[in-house]
Amino acid sequence: MGQAHNPEIGKSIIANGIVINYHDVGSAAPVMLIHGSGPGVTAWANWRLSIPALSQQCRVIAPDMVGFGFSERPADARYDLDAWVSQAIGLLDALEIDCTDIIGNSFGGALALALAIRYPARVRRLVLMGSAGVSFPLTPGLDAVWGYQPSIANMRKLLDIFAYDRNLVTDELAELRYKASIQPGFQEAFAAMFPAPRQNGVDALACREQDLRALPHETLVIHGREDQVIPVSNSVTLADWISRSQLHIFGRCGHWTQIEHAARFNQLVMNFLAEA
Repeated sequence: MGQAHNPEIGKSIIANGIVINYHDVGSAAPVMLIHGSGPGVTAWANWRLSIPALSQQCRVIAPDMVGFGFSERPADARYDLDAWVSQAIGLLDALEIDCTDIIGNSFGGALALALAIRYPARVRRLVLMGSAGVSFPLTPGLDAVWGYQPSIANMRKLLDIFAYDRNLVTDELAELRYKASIQPGFQEAFAAMFPAPRQNGVDALACREQDLRALPHETLVIHGREDQVIPVSNSVTLADWISRSQLHIFGRCGHWTQIEHAARFNQLVMNFLAEA
């Protein structure tokens, strides 16, 4: 399949001097979707089952964060919270969006929280799904994800970690995501982001408790009960510390709530964002 027909390629815009690949679908109030940090991940791969549903009600903005997907990878790029938050704000500025809802998945949840803490007026509501953003002991699952070495067998192992429902994990999907992970520049950037000891990566994405407790935003916290990558206790903590929060835990669900329970996830999010 040529890149011209690759659904992972969306629109391009320059934000903070970097060419960003992003999807911009629908109209009405904006919502930014920030993907997780799996190998070969793109905004489209992460949110492909959510974008069509949410775009019926919102204007969906889903970028590839710098170092991931088809956004530019400058030779001098930094891969850290400051850089990713600056990219997200730069994209909102380039699109002339003053305030947006944000949905963050895993790594993307940590970015969403950091953005809301630093730029509270730019965020209306938050949705956090399987979110990082508080410190926790590195799980074997996350260590495997961030320590991925490209092979179809290793990708298959990661997919088994991500999903509760093993019927979702096919050899075809493993091969597809493996091929995504070895596109030019993908693995080099990925390997540079979260080097061992990877507990440092967890801690670098964590926000301070007092900042989380001070967040004024309405927040929907979502987690899969059987998540092996980010512990469900993370979301219990976030729901405890964020005063205007609600917590929804999906049983029989791993790290892929938006895929394993797509229809329920989409409805839950749409209801939350539509509340007056």
